[in-house]
Amino acid sequence: MTRHIAFAHLHNFRDLGGYRTLDGRTVRWGRLYRSDALSKLSPALDDATAERADWERYTGLGIRTVIDLRYPREIAASGRVPEIPGQSWVNLSVERRPYDQTVIDPAVDPWRHLADRYLEVAHDGADELRQALDLIASTDEPLVFHCASGKDRTGLLAALVLTLLGVHEDDVAADFALTELARDRLLADWKAAHEGREPGWPGFGRAPETIMRLFLADLSAQFGSVQGYVTEHLGMDEELTTRLRKGLLS
Repeated sequence: MTRHIAFAHLHNFRDLGGYRTLDGRTVRWGRLYRSDALSKLSPALDDATAERADWERYTGLGIRTVIDLRYPREIAASGRVPEIPGQSWVNLSVERRPYDQTVIDPAVDPWRHLADRYLEVAHDGADELRQALDLIASTDEPLVFHCASGKDRTGLLAALVLTLLGVHEDDVAADFALTELARDRLLADWKAAHEGREPGWPGFGRAPETIMRLFLADLSAQFGSVQGYVTEHLGMDEELTTRLRKGLLS
């Protein structure tokens, strides 16, 4: 099976299947995907275009639910995934405190800084994260969630899901770090959208495992575990975890 699904205009589209759990089961392929902004897709009519190839590849996955984690203003500026009959779309904006990664002060530890921002999202976006986890646990058809680059907000939700499924932290952190493979293309998109400027912070777009390990350690320090966070802060008991594992593990 293929984890990285190649598109001309999407740079960070991945299948979350194939990871082994601590009890020996495996996350099912073709059921749960993560991505950068699906607004980059276009159902072009010309069969010879890369856009058309992207569209056919995407629709061929049979995705029935899209969770868009971006701010409404990002959607207003860049659009959303094109409509497909039978596919539902929901906007669950999980972030409350905007910050600009392009100008992170090089004098601070950038990975600690980003892990702190993730912890803010975990606290502030409780309602939206609760809804996202419930949607993922409730559907028996392919689902994708995404933000702008498919790294931060998307990486946070992916880490919660994989951890609840029982995937080892090493694999959760490694999955997060796979965005590093898409960094050059994502950075090129950012430059194109900003008249060729260079970001002020040279580490912009990086996704080392350290960020995710720090974030997961923070959740465990505050709530005992990711399950403790989900139970105490999101108000969801272990029945959610049972439904996730029933639907997504084989």
